[in-house]
Amino acid sequence: MTEVVGRYAPSPTGELHLGNLRTALVAWLSARSAGGSFLLRIEDLDSTRAKEEWIDVQEGELRAIGLDWDGEPVRQSGRDSLYSEALDGLSDQGLLYQCFCSRKEVREAASAPHRDPRLPVDAYPGTCRDLTDAEREERRQAGRPPAIRVRTDGARVSFRDVIHGELEVVLDDFVVRRNDGDYAYNLAVVVDDAAQRVTEVVRGEDLLDSTARQIWLYRTLGLTPPEEWLHLPLMRGPDGDRLAKRHGSVTLEQVVAEGGTAGEVVGRLADSLGLAPEGTNCLAPDLLGEFSREALIEGCKRASD
Repeated sequence: MTEVVGRYAPSPTGELHLGNLRTALVAWLSARSAGGSFLLRIEDLDSTRAKEEWIDVQEGELRAIGLDWDGEPVRQSGRDSLYSEALDGLSDQGLLYQCFCSRKEVREAASAPHRDPRLPVDAYPGTCRDLTDAEREERRQAGRPPAIRVRTDGARVSFRDVIHGELEVVLDDFVVRRNDGDYAYNLAVVVDDAAQRVTEVVRGEDLLDSTARQIWLYRTLGLTPPEEWLHLPLMRGPDGDRLAKRHGSVTLEQVVAEGGTAGEVVGRLADSLGLAPEGTNCLAPDLLGEFSREALIEGCKRASD
């Protein structure tokens, strides 16, 4: 059997939200309960938002709830050569082109009546796909730095998610390098998960739509994708809306400042997915003995209702 390799990959842009901590907890439980490895990766590619000081803060929060990881955390900011190599691989296949569209222009074009009905409502409609050299030069001269998109030709990608079942997605042409020069999340995460031999990806369902794009990149680059995908329902407040500041304390530090404990936070996170009874006070290792994939699936389904 293939050794299970799980991971958690936060961006150092602030304290970890309780939803982030719950994802890390489940990813750790899933990997450790199978006797596998658990990796921590720092996704600090966003040069405008990622801050060095938040790395220690986030690692401290993860340790506070009882998590550990194997080896030193990998930092994306030191892996440019790997992302550049992947981009070259796509370029060699003739799949890349420059895109000068702003986000507003993409939204407006995606809502136009002539858009491809197979694509999601927010899909990129291919505005810059077939620009001439003269048209591209005109846009550069106007001071528009281009992003780099990959041409997918509307590929259909099918995959199975542990929680959401069988899914099929029609792809648009998505960004693999931003117009500020930073590599895009979808490219970087594929390169990193393949290099680290990650076998299962646990993350929030807000990233479910990214999965098909990533599977397409794995296949196109000749890389091996993870064997399992598991997208957790988002944490919600008492009113049913996505957990936000208006619901009160949303970070571990805030809970502790109000007199709570890390054990109470872990119990709350576990209870929200049916992994522990209400009122449980524990740390992550205390949950290992009772953790099961079946209980997690059932708890996720209840949380999504």
